[in-house]
Amino acid sequence: MPRSGVLPAERPRKRIVRISSATDPAYGKRPADRDVHELLAAGVVPLDKPSGPSSHQVAAWLRDALQVRQVGHGGTLDPKVTGVLPVTVNGGVKVVRSLLSSGKEYVAVMRLHEARDEGQVREVLAKRFTGKVEQTPPVRSAVARRPRVRRVYYLDILEVSGRDVLFRAGTQAGTYIRTLCVDMAKALGTRGHMQELRRTRTGLFDEDDLVTLQDCKDARVFLEGGDGSWMRRCVRPVEDVTAHLNKIVLRDTAVDAVCHGAPLAVIGVAQVDAGIEAGELVALETLKGELIGLGESRMTSRQVVEEEKGVAADCERVVMRAGTYPRVWKRRPK
Repeated sequence: MPRSGVLPAERPRKRIVRISSATDPAYGKRPADRDVHELLAAGVVPLDKPSGPSSHQVAAWLRDALQVRQVGHGGTLDPKVTGVLPVTVNGGVKVVRSLLSSGKEYVAVMRLHEARDEGQVREVLAKRFTGKVEQTPPVRSAVARRPRVRRVYYLDILEVSGRDVLFRAGTQAGTYIRTLCVDMAKALGTRGHMQELRRTRTGLFDEDDLVTLQDCKDARVFLEGGDGSWMRRCVRPVEDVTAHLNKIVLRDTAVDAVCHGAPLAVIGVAQVDAGIEAGELVALETLKGELIGLGESRMTSRQVVEEEKGVAADCERVVMRAGTYPRVWKRRPK
């Protein structure tokens, strides 16, 4: 059954060229051209989390399997829940928080305590549980138990069999599917609970991208034997972590200054995605598509294109190593 909607990350974007600028092939490297060791220096593994261990434990096992220093996962899954768990490695840990703003998709089984007619189930749930919904987090949660609003982008009833309802939901990050099942059962005039749950999508990562812990362990063994093809299948470029964010693309001459912590001036912007609002989390990239870091926009897309001076964005987390691009800026005298 096709989905009735899309996550925000899947919506098409329009790129605006502020100033025509070429990139020097002598500096940097397109993500697709990186070797395996460069991917391990800052990358992401789209892991298929198994049922049983916690997300933290799975990430630790992956760290040992790949023999990397640091790992970070994007969005905790309960021990019994399976599915898409992007795990960043080494330098990619700096931008893992960007996944918290990406939408998630789940397939779940809700078990009602009393059977309901399939027509009633489809009519009630489709009308009342898409758009903004108010939730109170469950007792066992990492946040305070106070009502909060989350958005359900789409809710598709896949099958109704007796007291079991199989459904697919695309939701804003931080939506509790367990709580959603309880609330949906109440709307049907009965009680219910979540029986099974699998995350099928996080941002632009879906089930077709997934690898297992055993795949990653094998990839490390093959890499030590000189075959890096398996590792390339397991570890993706760090740019995949921020693929769902709007982008500001820098001219080559501005890259190193931002790597050293300087704010991004509009004169250093070559291209920008349409629709950026002031205060939005954005990805700063080079003309080759390399991730420089995460930033907070100080201007809208329109202002970035129209203004001649001012700060377009502040870089909060730098991923690219300073010196990757030539230094063409001067230090201010003390």
